[in-house]
Amino acid sequence: MANTSSAKKNVRKMERKTAVNQARRSRVRTFLRRVEDALSAGDKSAANAALKLAEPELMRAVSRGVYHKNTAARKISRLSSRCKALS
Repeated sequence: MANTSSAKKNVRKMERKTAVNQARRSRVRTFLRRVEDALSAGDKSAANAALKLAEPELMRAVSRGVYHKNTAARKISRLSSRCKALS
């Protein structure tokens, strides 16, 4: 348990940051799920459209510090290769 006032303030700050980061991560997962759903349905045009929307959302999360850059690049690369393989 935090004792000093500065430690208590840090706890409050981290709670706010955690809530914001959870919302950002959830938003990215929603966009990624749309791509996955289109891929599993076999709809190439929908998958490509969903990927075009998911990519900047994922990179935005990287710039905010929610994801590591390589993690985002790996996810985008794997999704785009799956979209390309769909024919």
